[in-house]
Amino acid sequence: MTDYKATLNLPDTAFPMKAGLPQREPQTLARWDSIGLYQKLREIGKDRPSFVLHDGPPYANGSIHIGHALNKILKDIITRSKTLAGFDAPYVPGWDCHGLPIEHKVETTFGKNQPADLTRERCRTYAAEQVAEQKAGFIRLGVLGEWDNPYLTMNFANEAGEIRALAEIVKNGFVFKGLKPVNFCFDCGSALAEAEVEYQDKKSEAIDVAFPVEDAEKLAAAFGLTSLSKPTAIVIWTTTPWTIPANQALNVHPEFNYALVDVGDRLLLLAEEMVESCLQRYGLQGEVIATVAGAELELINFRHPFYERLSPLYLADYVELGAGTGIVHSAPAYGEDDFYSCKRYGMSNDDILNPVQSNGVYAESLPFFGGQFIWKATADILAKLEEVGALLKHETINHSYMHCWRHKTPLIYRATAQWFVGMDKQPNEGGTLRERSLAAIEETKFVPAWGQARLHSMIAGRPDWCISRQRNWGVPIPFFTHKESGELHPRTVELMEEVAQRVEKDGIEAWFKLDAAELLGDEAAQYDKSRDTLDVWFDSGTTHWHVLRGSHAELAHESGPAADLYLEGSDQHRGWFHSSLLTGCAIDGHAPYKELLTHGFTVDEQGRKQSKSLGNVVAPQKVIDSLGADILRLWVASTDYSGEMAVSDQILQRSADAYRRIRNTARFMLANLKGFDPAKDLLPAEQMIALDRWAVDATARLQAEIVEAYGEYRFWNVYSKLHNFCVQELGGFYLDIIKDRQYTTAADSVARRSCQTALFHISEALVRWIAPILSFTADEIWQYLPGERNESVMLNTWHEGLELLPEGFELDRGYWAKVTEVKAAVNKELESMRAAKSIGGSLQAEVTLFGDESLQATLAKLDDELRFALITSAAKVEPLAQAPADAVATELGGLKLKILKSVHAKCARCWHHRADVGSHALHPELCGRCVTNIEGSGEERRHV
Repeated sequence: MTDYKATLNLPDTAFPMKAGLPQREPQTLARWDSIGLYQKLREIGKDRPSFVLHDGPPYANGSIHIGHALNKILKDIITRSKTLAGFDAPYVPGWDCHGLPIEHKVETTFGKNQPADLTRERCRTYAAEQVAEQKAGFIRLGVLGEWDNPYLTMNFANEAGEIRALAEIVKNGFVFKGLKPVNFCFDCGSALAEAEVEYQDKKSEAIDVAFPVEDAEKLAAAFGLTSLSKPTAIVIWTTTPWTIPANQALNVHPEFNYALVDVGDRLLLLAEEMVESCLQRYGLQGEVIATVAGAELELINFRHPFYERLSPLYLADYVELGAGTGIVHSAPAYGEDDFYSCKRYGMSNDDILNPVQSNGVYAESLPFFGGQFIWKATADILAKLEEVGALLKHETINHSYMHCWRHKTPLIYRATAQWFVGMDKQPNEGGTLRERSLAAIEETKFVPAWGQARLHSMIAGRPDWCISRQRNWGVPIPFFTHKESGELHPRTVELMEEVAQRVEKDGIEAWFKLDAAELLGDEAAQYDKSRDTLDVWFDSGTTHWHVLRGSHAELAHESGPAADLYLEGSDQHRGWFHSSLLTGCAIDGHAPYKELLTHGFTVDEQGRKQSKSLGNVVAPQKVIDSLGADILRLWVASTDYSGEMAVSDQILQRSADAYRRIRNTARFMLANLKGFDPAKDLLPAEQMIALDRWAVDATARLQAEIVEAYGEYRFWNVYSKLHNFCVQELGGFYLDIIKDRQYTTAADSVARRSCQTALFHISEALVRWIAPILSFTADEIWQYLPGERNESVMLNTWHEGLELLPEGFELDRGYWAKVTEVKAAVNKELESMRAAKSIGGSLQAEVTLFGDESLQATLAKLDDELRFALITSAAKVEPLAQAPADAVATELGGLKLKILKSVHAKCARCWHHRADVGSHALHPELCGRCVTNIEGSGEERRHV
């Protein structure tokens, strides 16, 4: 038997079948670094429109986790896809470096009693170590960025820029000092931002407490009575017994009705609607003797249960009837509503009782409970209430309560003198900060869209922003306040610039070491120098100022929002998105971003949060070492990020399977481009065979969809379209059909070059489509594509060589769609025959298609080439009416089939079973077309 293998155009490529990503990816990273890929992208982007994705800084503490990986990969997909779309899309990574977790880590390591300057020095060193570790992890993910020049909030230039940002907000009239209840953590020893508060279940003591009446005659008159016949008390319900020692008022709703209830030994004042449930809770019987609207009870005095102090009745709209008694006890130092209610009635800051110290212990001067930690004092408070006969009910309840997100310990509201950014302060022009921010939200595009309503509700209802912290490791609030008046120095903004210049040179230590006289001269003795630091959310929230218009000013847009896009997890509606919006509106009058993209959190397959105790943590380092970063990137792209994102070893394995399909498709095309030189072999569209033109047309149409999906950040659509294309249009149809033509026709024939032209265009498009997602693999494919090319796929834009089928083309898209349906019907019957062992491969089959008139006309256009489309040795079309009784009906209307095993000999070269095998004396084992292909002018193909 003659070996005809050498006469075939067998596929061949050095592109490896086995990806070996864990080993190969580091080599690719080294190559990107050696060619200066990121710098080259900046060079080619100089004349392009810019797209600025501003990096929300991760906190410089701990190794990267799967959430970090998700976030950075999404950002990289966007900047890469924007680059391919013709934008200059730089990416400057950043880190949040100040704040309590780092300071706490240093204190844990070295103790709390070290000097403040040494604490700051050690915090800076620790943060730098963490940045270096996280940076290596992000680079390993394949994220392209300005890694040699990231922004760090602890860089001197950024610390100075943050002070300048604060100066702008001061200048615009939004900063004030005030006594207000703020979220306070005893473990932190400081106020917390809204974003640092989380809610967990907590056991609390719920108590009903009676406050005896002081103004008995006024109370009787309010109820239309001549006098009160018995001892009388108003009843409150609270879940914070520790606040009772600080009670200074009581609140009723002006529009609720209140009842005097005779319970035998005394009268109780309760909300009328709550009488029945309260008496049942107390185990009492009672009779309502009078009712009155809450508004009539205003300013009637009651007595504190155990202190010589009055508790006047104030009217308040925040009183509710959902639980309790319909009366709220007011401790203005420990509740925001309480605070404002008491202030409305004229209570001064000096009048507000604040016995709880910053460590959670009552001041020693507090009678009965001084020196006790507030949670532990509860038992003594209850005992005291019992002793004076004021405790009507006590029970333990479970309820959702605010906790510190770092220490997981309960918080309180605590009134402290702090610096605030006022939400409703009215500057000279432009509206309040709340009004500006709500207007800016309307101008911002949200992805997903529900983020807009979420952020809107947060801004609409949020209190003033407490920006001061009583910590060491943070950017200072460089204020001088007058010792007598408490007012800021009249030259505050000017002084802040002088401080910023010093900080720019020597860092934040320049402020802490500063002698006030250096700036204030003889005035220094009249002023106090602030020791407060800025809330860490102010650090990151002002990066649009001190990064985009400061340390990396070349990035920002010249007018309007500095950035096109901010992208972070959904928790950042109350975090970075939130603080950036407020500072942007306070400084510029608008948001610093045009779009906000939010992604969900990672969970396991059962929707559970990842935790070490559950053993469901997926570490990105482990995934990279076992599967490769491209598999992690493919998982990110394939998952709808608008909700929770499930990840597990099994899910990642499915991503690996999908990756292999894409890689094998690319490898098949590369192997079949052997010997193809696009400079001389690329055919114009009009010379190409119809099926090849359809394949290029399908690729062009798909590219439009993929580019649109990238532009709208629908990466899961990119993945599904790309994967389906590899599986269906390519793997399930086109690539299968072209094998015969690729392998058997003359190497330089139009039939083969047409096919290679199509494969070249498809490969050029596909390598770009996958580049934002499978960045390592795309770069690898790029090196194996034929023709002269630059050093990386990323130095290009979407492929422009794809031509759509012209209008009126005979074998149009609809035509090939019908052929695809017919092929699927034939394949189904072939599979049945293979299963029954009636035939082996499809080339042993000869098929007769019995079709209706329309189908006949359609298939007849392919003539003898129909067999190549169906991958059978013979195929003919007959009228449906001539179908024999044993013809197989198909799911395709108007089509029946009859398939027989060929009786003809198999061609040793093309493996088709043909009648003319053996009729050629020199090549007795070949069919006629194979003889033509190796000795003659070659067969002619027009359609398939």
